[in-house]
Amino acid sequence: MHVAIPLYPGYTALDAVGPYTVLAFAPGWTVTFVAAEPGPVPDDRGNLSIVATASYAELPRPDVIVVPGGPGTRKAVSDTALLAWISQAHEHTRWTTSVCSGSFLLGAAGLLKGIKATSHWGWRELLASLGAEPVSERVVADGKIVTAAGVSAGIDMALTLLAQASGATTAQTVQLAIEYAPEPPFDAGSPATAPVELREPTLRLIAAAATR
Repeated sequence: MHVAIPLYPGYTALDAVGPYTVLAFAPGWTVTFVAAEPGPVPDDRGNLSIVATASYAELPRPDVIVVPGGPGTRKAVSDTALLAWISQAHEHTRWTTSVCSGSFLLGAAGLLKGIKATSHWGWRELLASLGAEPVSERVVADGKIVTAAGVSAGIDMALTLLAQASGATTAQTVQLAIEYAPEPPFDAGSPATAPVELREPTLRLIAAAATR
């Protein structure tokens, strides 16, 4: 199973690295970072770059696409080369997926019309403007479109895909290998459980990060 993760300036590193770590661990799976041209692509902090080892043209038909989100999606929704690659590669994938605001790139590529999808809670409802049906779930599958909620949900999505393709035992083995057993110190990882007064400061924090 060959997975392609497209990179663009301003993606959130964990959106890409979380699924990469899960899927690259699995026997028989290969993960390739792609971009318009091979080379380092900076994340949304500007202090970390992941090297794309192939161009879009070099990997036109991956089995799985994982589109990361991040502040850079604001500009990436106008990246015609990226959107064209997503749209064309989607015709041949087993799954076309996204993490966080990466779902907006799927939408910009014309893939979410009439599709149930999710994204980060702060802007999930905006998916309706792209013809999608916003769903408040951590991982949402509608046909071969699979979307994950904010950032860390990409790990859950990757384990879900691995279970479907290679079996629950393989997925659980990888989960144990990476010791994915979250026990956060606070129950504030979802707007359903976090104190209400945290919502506005959180959205301001994200907005500030997007301008860096």
